[in-house]
Amino acid sequence: PNMTRLKARLGVPQHLASCHTAEIAGYVIEGHVPPAEIIRLLAERPSGQGLAVLGMPVNSPGMEVSGASDETYEVVLFGATGDSQYAKYSGARRI
Repeated sequence: PNMTRLKARLGVPQHLASCHTAEIAGYVIEGHVPPAEIIRLLAERPSGQGLAVLGMPVNSPGMEVSGASDETYEVVLFGATGDSQYAKYSGARRI
């Protein structure tokens, strides 16, 4: 019932906290992360705590809006050494 406490326990930085939180294979997935990046994360196993997408970008996975323009957003790899861009998207398309 207390998502803020859960996100803190999992190491999600406050500035990347979003609407959805999941754990998979030792990583945290925060927000509307495209499935292709989760698959890539699990294949590459980079050093980090997990992936996050800030906010609810239009036409990101789960935020599809028919007729709306795609919003550009970053998939961020976060961890003890800070944040870095893992991928960049426009809607569901990697750019």
